[in-house]
Amino acid sequence: MKIALINENSQAAKNSIIVDTLKKVVEPMGHTVYNYGMYSAEDEAQLTYVQIGILSAILLNSKAADLVITGCGTGEGAMLACNAFPGVLCGHVVDPTDAYQFTQVNNGNCIALPFAKGWGWGAELNLQYVFEKLFVEEWGGGYPKERAVPEQRNARILNEVKKVTHTDMMTILKNIDQELLKGAVSGEKFKELFFENCQCDEIADYIKSILD
Repeated sequence: MKIALINENSQAAKNSIIVDTLKKVVEPMGHTVYNYGMYSAEDEAQLTYVQIGILSAILLNSKAADLVITGCGTGEGAMLACNAFPGVLCGHVVDPTDAYQFTQVNNGNCIALPFAKGWGWGAELNLQYVFEKLFVEEWGGGYPKERAVPEQRNARILNEVKKVTHTDMMTILKNIDQELLKGAVSGEKFKELFFENCQCDEIADYIKSILD
């Protein structure tokens, strides 16, 4: 699985702690982490939580990533921004129970964590346990198990509803504020990570035109 990590500007200083904890958990499982930053509060390219939503949608809809892990101070803004886009189903995950139930019940492709609220002594341990619970079982298995069938049905229904209620990704890219879009894809390592993994030529070509 290709896992993308994205931090917004208010919590950028914690990027190294988050990515190190994530890699410690998922790399032994065979997953690959792509760190899209921000890497520090002083990065030239500053990401807001709105731009996190844009970047997450680009990565997931182009299949450059299978899962996005992101967040902000509370995790709420990042979650709302991500869910504003097609092809993104983002859960607000605070603790390991949230992580496990989101994977089993909602079977999404993005999680938003609080990187300021509740962040204190032992915060990296909570992160580790959250990341572990994301992968403890195959996603979409249902919880409790006797509810698996209706939960899987509801997850499929929600995905179909989002196809109707959301504009397609290319229309969004062409009509969204282009400076806002350019800011979302101007990170230090974006070109290196994205174009290596992107599987949608149409999205790739448009992003290239924005960056050129």
